[in-house]
Amino acid sequence: MSDKKVWFITGAGRGMGVDIAKAALAAGHQVVATGRSTDAVAKAIGGDENLLVVKLDVTDPTDAETAVRTAVDRFGTIDVLVNNAANCYLGYFEELSPKQIERQLATNLIGPMNVTWAVLPVMRKARSGHIISISSTAGLVGYEFCAAYATSKFGLEGWMESLHFDVAPFGIKTTIVEPGFFRTELLKPESSTYAELSIEDYAERNAQTRAWWEEQNGKQGGDPAKLANGLITIASQEEPPLRWIAGADAIAEAERKVAELQQQINAYRDLSASLAYEDA
Repeated sequence: MSDKKVWFITGAGRGMGVDIAKAALAAGHQVVATGRSTDAVAKAIGGDENLLVVKLDVTDPTDAETAVRTAVDRFGTIDVLVNNAANCYLGYFEELSPKQIERQLATNLIGPMNVTWAVLPVMRKARSGHIISISSTAGLVGYEFCAAYATSKFGLEGWMESLHFDVAPFGIKTTIVEPGFFRTELLKPESSTYAELSIEDYAERNAQTRAWWEEQNGKQGGDPAKLANGLITIASQEEPPLRWIAGADAIAEAERKVAELQQQINAYRDLSASLAYEDA
């Protein structure tokens, strides 16, 4: 196919990364599927002449540089980067330890930065490319019990929005993907960690809220295979969206956020507009 591209996907050992890799292969693209365990990636995706499996821990900048070099050696370039690797720390902020916050940010925010740092020289040289980062509805809306996760995703979105202006002159596109509740493996024990501290004031709510989150695993309404196919469509567009809100539930939450912001603007419009110097 004339529009064959090289996709570089992080977190392709399980969850949504597997679906994205399979969808890209099915569309005829060449895929670099990465993960901390190459055995897990290979087992999850299967064999294909257009597939290259590479070890990558996104929290390790050296790993990222090596993985990108290996990809370019094999396929010559990288056209689409999908920053997908993520984990989830859940709990009330005060019960999360500083180390847990650091680990959350290391994977979900600094991790995509590490990989993007390694990929950008390749895309700049080609004067083309598309950086796609998987965020979340929790990157747009804050939720109870999600302080660490939302922090990482809000940060990801601020970085990506700003990155757009940095790299657009080189012909590089950016897209933030905000999925709602999809039936991925994010809520499984391998990807989710709960607050390690215990404070009596939170005990009752903690037990109830944690039970709710654990019950959601495997019951999410979104189909990750459909999201993956949607990404293939978006990546094929001449002008892909800066932000893709994925899922009917995500649209509802985004619209609620827009309405809330508008209400907040209107409630204090006069006060907010009165803050300039008199001679300005």
